[in-house]
Amino acid sequence: MKLLIVDDEELTRTGLVSSIDWESLGITEILQADDGMNGLEMARLHKPEIILCDVRMPRMTGIAMLERLEKILPDCIPIFMSGYSDKEYLKAAIKLKAVNYIEKPLNPEEIREAILEAQSLYKQKLRSHRGEAIHSLETSTRLALKLTVPSTSSNQEIVDLCLELGNPELLDSGINFTSIIVKLNNTAESSGAVLEDIHREIARFLAHYHLKCLFAEKRVQYLVYHIYGSNPISPTTLSAVGSYISRQYSTCGKHMIAAGNTVTDISKVYQSYASAVILLQNCFFFPAETFLTEDIVNQQPPKPPLPGTLQSPESTFSKYLLSGEGEPCGQFLEELFGYYNGNLTFMPNQIRDLYYQLFSILSAARKKNQVESGFHEKQDLIVDTLDNAFTYEELHESLKEKTAQYFEDAKNSQPENSTIFMIKDYISRNYMNDTLSVKDISSHVYLSASYVCTFFKSETGQTLNQYLTEYRMEKAKQLLSDPRYKISEISSKVGYTDGNYFGKSFKKYSGFSPSEYREKMS
Repeated sequence: MKLLIVDDEELTRTGLVSSIDWESLGITEILQADDGMNGLEMARLHKPEIILCDVRMPRMTGIAMLERLEKILPDCIPIFMSGYSDKEYLKAAIKLKAVNYIEKPLNPEEIREAILEAQSLYKQKLRSHRGEAIHSLETSTRLALKLTVPSTSSNQEIVDLCLELGNPELLDSGINFTSIIVKLNNTAESSGAVLEDIHREIARFLAHYHLKCLFAEKRVQYLVYHIYGSNPISPTTLSAVGSYISRQYSTCGKHMIAAGNTVTDISKVYQSYASAVILLQNCFFFPAETFLTEDIVNQQPPKPPLPGTLQSPESTFSKYLLSGEGEPCGQFLEELFGYYNGNLTFMPNQIRDLYYQLFSILSAARKKNQVESGFHEKQDLIVDTLDNAFTYEELHESLKEKTAQYFEDAKNSQPENSTIFMIKDYISRNYMNDTLSVKDISSHVYLSASYVCTFFKSETGQTLNQYLTEYRMEKAKQLLSDPRYKISEISSKVGYTDGNYFGKSFKKYSGFSPSEYREKMS
């Protein structure tokens, strides 16, 4: 803590500094001033936690100085010193909540005790403020969440929360509210401390526009700001606020932001929130980091009618894949993207459903044409691909890449025995099952277990168990490159119930333990 000594007698000040081991009392910095005026200025600049000051000084008394400081440093703890036994000064000191009133000549032990008592009182004040801040934050969050559900006729809970928060002005009928929702990418990992810093910075920024906000976090991925003020937010201000919020969240990775309509009266905030939710869905059709408002949506040009080539996209896509027509297939995908990108007449789930069908058709074409992908290829589950796509553009790019890889693999693949292809296909769909056995595989292809083992080795040069282990290890490598998965989860995802056995098998195969491999890949 910092200590400010204010006394017009230099001898008193230097004597205090030299006669006490301040470090042992936790005082790391000692400041000095020779009268109340200089003491006031020194306190404003350095904000000491404890002030040890004389009562009677020229230009400004200690009492007058501390009365002025009470507004600037309300938590500062004063200790008075005086050579006079003056009841009026004593009364004033009590009124200013001085921790002690020490008479001169000063006793070092008495000073020590007064400093320790002052420190204790200051820490107590801090704890009290912290508790009040936590309670205020909890109340604010409860209110912000309450405003994201349709209001009831009485709205008594909202009234109670506003009063508990100490913000009755929120209930004024002329207050304007605009709800803004930030959606973070699924893979974004942000600590509570980072988010707290972001909220503080946003609140400071809003203050420049005479605006405040209520904040709530919904299901980790969604962050809601109810911004309010006595005047409606102009389009220019809204744009500035949206851009600032986007810059703050840039440290958290990909995100989208949508602003609802401005409403007047706290009972109508849900309407603003609901309109922001609808706009947020439309963000899927725009690039990441877009700040979407109703004005931006209304400025979008209308889309032409659905072209004939896209009347049945599933059958068109399948025809090109099965017949090996790579160039027409590429043109078809470009046309598909051109029509659906920015097309707000569709809901994101409708597009995801269509693309689920297209990914499934691509997978079926691989099987039908016996186009095998190498182990190095990351063959995600279709559902994972859909979940990981933050925007429509990302989803489409993923389909384009996998389609291009299909034609590349088809060009390079050698005709494979249909039984071997069936075995490999069965393994690719069941490798995560820890009970998968040679017997299961042989039953699938209607052959005996011994014949399958011999036949597979003669055709591929590998035993069936070697191929299965290799397949699982390559899948484990893919999963280890994704920080969302714990090593114990990866173990079970690739068919190992025993984590230790998985670790040994992985090291034998790759030369690294799973954690070493992950570190190497990061």
